Amino acid sequence: MIDDPVATISRDPLWLAHRYDPGHDAIHFRPVSRADHRRATFLTDQHLPTGAEPVVLRREEAVQAAGEHSGPLHFVFHSAFCCSTLVARALDREGWAMGLKEPVILNDLVGWRRRGANPGELRTVLSGVLTLLARPFGPGEAVIVKPSNVANGLAMEMMAQRPDARALLIYAPLRDFLISIVKKGLDGRLFARDIFLNLLKDGLVRADFTQDQLFGQTDLQIAALGWLAQQDLFRAMALRFGAPRVRTISSEVLLAEPRQAMGSIARLFGLAHSDETIDALVSGPAFNTHSKTGQTFGSSERSAEYASTVAHHADEIDKVCVWLESVARGAGIELDPGAGILAS
Repeated sequence: MIDDPVATISRDPLWLAHRYDPGHDAIHFRPVSRADHRRATFLTDQHLPTGAEPVVLRREEAVQAAGEHSGPLHFVFHSAFCCSTLVARALDREGWAMGLKEPVILNDLVGWRRRGANPGELRTVLSGVLTLLARPFGPGEAVIVKPSNVANGLAMEMMAQRPDARALLIYAPLRDFLISIVKKGLDGRLFARDIFLNLLKDGLVRADFTQDQLFGQTDLQIAALGWLAQQDLFRAMALRFGAPRVRTISSEVLLAEPRQAMGSIARLFGLAHSDETIDALVSGPAFNTHSKTGQTFGSSERSAEYASTVAHHADEIDKVCVWLESVARGAGIELDPGAGILAS
């Protein structure tokens, strides 16, 4: 009997559900080994192996074939520059879990929605995409998806569609977030504006400014407004889904208390672990090499890098932090999303 190629590809997690084509209602699959996942900073064409042509399957057929092979699925949602990639890398442990780092297919759905996708069709396709992303890499493994923050506008819907899913919401303290923007120079400032524009398109910005007022704001003011909108979203998610399903953590807490944090994250996702398991995660490459470059990069390197940036931009950063506190008060938005994962 000849194997059914649709079933073979749809059921195999090593065929990544990479892109969605709404014009043909089709999924593009790419072969990506576990080693390729580990090497890739993100699951984008820039970081994935070249040479292999994608296999294109009808979405409905692929989802139907994969359905019974779908396993536990959880999420790491983030607000950028907050060690979310570190967490996704740390969760990659054979026999335990696999972290998927920013699959582009979720960004495709965001773009489709912004172009006017029918909401009912979008929900159906999203459900199928999550089924394809949830294929376990090994027996008993969970899949932890870390979407790009471009997909934060779909975060509520993802959690609503997967009632067994749990989510870690990770963010950087405002000051650290602004430092990260500044130290990346022009690219960081442009990225911050792009984050804000995406949030604005998705209706997630509650701070009341006119178009002229926004145009008159500095890069770091816009960055701070984007940070605030994401804090607002995370608080809303924590309130809607409750502490058993949604917990938050700041990058500051994660780096200051890595063993406690990773133990709590493992419990949130239902991952069996021992002290030895957590020690191995914290002493491993995720916590001790740079997520983007692979170079040695621990807490001392982070502190030195931040100190150097602050020395040149302290006045601007301090003023924006004070300004945003005033904006948040006026809009009735809490700076802390609550539901801290290390809270008693």
